Amino acid sequence: MKVMAAMSGGVDSSVAAYLLQKAGHTVCGATLHLTGPEGQEARLAAESLSIPFYEFDEREAFRRQVIDAFAESYERGETPNPCIICNRLIKFGLLLDRARALGQDCLATGHYARVERDLASGRFLLKKAKDETKDQTYMLCLLTQEQLSRALFPLGDLTKKEIREIAADIGLKSANHPDSQDICFVPDGDYAGFLEARRGEAYPIGQFVDEDGHALGEHKGIVRYTIGQRKGLGIALGRPAFVLSKDAVENRVVLGEESRLFSTRVRAEQVNWIACEKPPEMLRVTAKTRYSHQAAEAVLHVPEEGVVLAEFKKPQRAPAPGQAMVFYDGDVVVGGGIITRFLR
Repeated sequence: MKVMAAMSGGVDSSVAAYLLQKAGHTVCGATLHLTGPEGQEARLAAESLSIPFYEFDEREAFRRQVIDAFAESYERGETPNPCIICNRLIKFGLLLDRARALGQDCLATGHYARVERDLASGRFLLKKAKDETKDQTYMLCLLTQEQLSRALFPLGDLTKKEIREIAADIGLKSANHPDSQDICFVPDGDYAGFLEARRGEAYPIGQFVDEDGHALGEHKGIVRYTIGQRKGLGIALGRPAFVLSKDAVENRVVLGEESRLFSTRVRAEQVNWIACEKPPEMLRVTAKTRYSHQAAEAVLHVPEEGVVLAEFKKPQRAPAPGQAMVFYDGDVVVGGGIITRFLR
C-alpha cells in the first residue's frame, strides 16, 4: 500500500515508518506544524530512511479546534484531554485528508494500539497494544469507523524495549530519547500559566468552600485546580483537603475529604461506539475514567443516543468532567465518550 507515516522525529514514529518500509509498503513521512516550526527532527528521520517527506501548516486549525477548546473547557471548570480531540480532528482528520489527497491509502502513527477488521460485523475494531503499559487506545477512543479503516499502528505488537532496540540497530538518533510526557503546546506542564498568558491576564481569585458552601479561604484562579488535587492548594486547614468539584459560574472550588472523591456512577456524552453500531440498553464492560487508571468492571446504561451512564462495581476516584471514559471488552475498545458529571 501507499502509506503516509505521521512523524515527529521521536523514536516511536520513526520506527513505525521504518517497519512499514520493511513490510514492503511505499512510505512517505509527514509532520504537522501545530504550534511553531516543528519538523526538523522528523525531516532528519525521514532522510535517514530515504523516504519522501511533507510538511503541512495547520496552526490555525489546531488553535481553533484544540487549543481554544482546551481553554474554554478549563474555564468551564472541566479537566480536558486535548490529545483525544487532536487525534480525531487533526491527526486522523486533517492529516488523513492530506494523505488521501496525495493518493495515500492509509495514515500510520506511532501510537501503541492495534486495528483489526471483524469479519462477522465488517466493523474495524480498535484493540489494546501488546505492551499494555504503553497502550494508547484511551487516546484514540473517538476515532470513527472511516478513520480506523485508514489507520495503521505498526507498533501495536511490540514493546517499548523492542522498539528502542530496532531504533538503535538502524542507527536512529532518537533511539534513547526520553518519552514526551506533557501536552505538546504546554511543554513545561504549567497549564494555568499557559492559559493566563493566552488570556493576557490572571484569572480572578475566588473562594475555596466546603460542601455546605462555607468559605475556607481564597483560591488563585479556578483553572489552577483539578478534581482530586491535594498538593498546591496554598491553604492550611489542619487536615488533608482535596478538590471535590469546581463551580465556574460562582468561581468557587469545593474542598473536602478524599472519601468524597469516589463515585460509582459516571455519565458521559458525545459517545463514540467502535465495536458496535448501536449498543444494547445495558452492557457489561470494563471502563476507565482516566488514561492512567486501571479499567474496572462496570455496567453501561444507554438512556439516549450519545449518552452513557456507567455503574461501577467499585467506586472510582475523581472522575473529572472533560476527561474521557473508555469502555473495553477484554482488549477490544467498545467505545468512549466525554465525562460530564459523576454521582456519589
